Amino acid sequence: MESVYNDCKDKMEKAIKSLEKDFSKLRTGRASTSLVEDLVVDYYHTPTPLNQLASISIPDSRTIAIQPWDKSSIGNVEKAIMKSDLGLNPINDGKIIRINIPPLTEERRKELVKVAKKYTEDTKIAIRNIRREANDTLKKMKNDKELSEDEMHKAQEQVQKLTDDFVGKSDDLLSEKQKEIMEM
Repeated sequence: MESVYNDCKDKMEKAIKSLEKDFSKLRTGRASTSLVEDLVVDYYHTPTPLNQLASISIPDSRTIAIQPWDKSSIGNVEKAIMKSDLGLNPINDGKIIRINIPPLTEERRKELVKVAKKYTEDTKIAIRNIRREANDTLKKMKNDKELSEDEMHKAQEQVQKLTDDFVGKSDDLLSEKQKEIMEM
């Protein structure tokens, strides 16, 4: 019972971490390296994350600077940024790619909030799937006579409480992110 609960909790924590990572990629009005560091660039026909090809820095609050270590890859890096759904326009001077982060329009803010809500909903679905797996495991343990009926119900209540806690955490993260996106 304990291992099912701990396994369930670990998986739900990973779902929340994944949501936090998704949120870090959502653009607010400020420049952040997390916006671009996981972009996949075609580097000699190998999909490679940008942070393995270049140094990424924030010279000021509205600019991201990307300096590829291999100058021949600069065109591919620029293409990857333009193909991404970030809505950013890279400026390539042959050595460094600069991305100016424009202030968000009201319309774009609303779009970003919708994206954040979708990420949150996906996380909640993942958490509920984890709950279902845990409950299936508990039922199987009961059928295999490893647990009594009462123990199974008690364990399912614990799993439900855990599920409620993590769904609440995802809602809290969403409301924080919404505030961050909507602030001017």
